Amino acid sequence: MLLPAKTEVARHLRRYRAWERAMLASPEDRRVRATFEDAGYTLCVLMGKRCAREAADAAERYLRTSLVAYLREQNAPRPHVGAVAGRGRRRAKKTRAQDARSGDTRSPAGT
Repeated sequence: MLLPAKTEVARHLRRYRAWERAMLASPEDRRVRATFEDAGYTLCVLMGKRCAREAADAAERYLRTSLVAYLREQNAPRPHVGAVAGRGRRRAKKTRAQDARSGDTRSPAGT
């Protein structure tokens, strides 16, 4: 994985944050918004992220850690969304025998 020089990342992160402040100060200014979006896009390309906020977070982590620690963090396995807090599990369908015991007389299609 190729990573940009930390000086370049720092420079583009400062530019992104400056335009972010300008955009928040005058959100109706189209020129400011366009320049802010361009700065975010550049940061996305530099950090290999799809979202400007993710790119800014990644840039900040990259700047505050060593190269080895950053790469280790990027390659760490992430938990599957469905595995977190028991989400994503599907309820088992009742068998016809269980439906008969529970008194459920609906058809399997739910009608």
